[in-house]
Amino acid sequence: MNSDGVERLPRRAFRLLVTGGGTGGHTYPALTALRALERRLEASGRSLEVLWAGTADGLEARVAAAEGIEFATVATGKIRRSSNPLKLVSPANIRDMSRVPLGIAQARSLISRFAPDVVLATGGYVAVPVGVAAKMRGCPLVIHEQTVRLGLANRTLARRATRIAVSSESTLALLADGVRAAAVVTGNPVRPEVLTGHASKAIEALGLWSFDRARPTVYVTGGAQGAQQINDLVREVLPWLLSQANVVHQCGPSHEAGLRQAAAALPAELAGRYLVTGFLGAELPDVLALADVVVSRSGAGTVAELTALGKASVLIPLGTSAGNEQEHNARHLQDSGAALALVGEATGDALREAVAPLLADPARRGDMALRARSHGRPDAAERLVDLLLSVATAG
Repeated sequence: MNSDGVERLPRRAFRLLVTGGGTGGHTYPALTALRALERRLEASGRSLEVLWAGTADGLEARVAAAEGIEFATVATGKIRRSSNPLKLVSPANIRDMSRVPLGIAQARSLISRFAPDVVLATGGYVAVPVGVAAKMRGCPLVIHEQTVRLGLANRTLARRATRIAVSSESTLALLADGVRAAAVVTGNPVRPEVLTGHASKAIEALGLWSFDRARPTVYVTGGAQGAQQINDLVREVLPWLLSQANVVHQCGPSHEAGLRQAAAALPAELAGRYLVTGFLGAELPDVLALADVVVSRSGAGTVAELTALGKASVLIPLGTSAGNEQEHNARHLQDSGAALALVGEATGDALREAVAPLLADPARRGDMALRARSHGRPDAAERLVDLLLSVATAG
């Protein structure tokens, strides 16, 4: 009831339909954005209702369940890419493509029932039927691209989208003339906790008391599951690398035993500067704060975090990434001096040649870190929220 004695009705909840998934690169930016939207709305006295449309066996289903988000399944099909046009009409592709009309019908039903204020599509095959249905139902559609080049799903939806959120200025020049006017650079949402690490907490949490703080620290990661290629390259140069730096090596649970064996053969002085671990959880932000140089893959999420933090890095793209997106990401940063990229058949010698100047010259890695930060958008989630709210209001 207000000061005039008139009962004030609560403001209607904002409804967001999210679609996208299959991988963490599509799923976690969506989760980060919707949590930022939730905080923004709560600050203004409104609530948020979210429905996530995805596949039953995708990462998005597990994430939604863990986060308490309502989830609905939609049929979709995976397009198996090939440079051979004949292989594009394989029985598997034809079978999966035939599922898309069913997915569109299911998505139309979801949109009619849920009546979202806006649909956010972050890529992955499941985004296509939902995005098409949003257009058919006249619902505002925002697509978000995490990589430098639009993925296949977002290319399919680009002409249907109300707005196209991209993560890099370089993406704008790659867009078709007919959709470029709808694009806005937001950046790729980064989990807030990644930006709040403290180097001293990493030392304490991981017991890195034998690290030589007068030397730089290298953080090596191949993602949550590790990367055999990166692990092998580091093992090849490990004695040399430890003579120059401290190393935190997140290798993936299935690779940990083998690397511990390699560590056991090191001289005690070098072994004291090496931590190998299968997985990092809550310690990750602090390890990133501790790291002077990062050796990693170049997925969109990793690149977003490294640039938001301003980290010098040596990037080793996953050669089998969809559309070769990791190589595009790595080359994009290398071209501006914001990272070094090892493309093609990377070798131990190539890794050593890339890392050595950064370890030997603090000014050089500092310059690379500054260039990396110039690409970073730590406020990407807030920018994307601004776009979602403006599109919903205009609609």
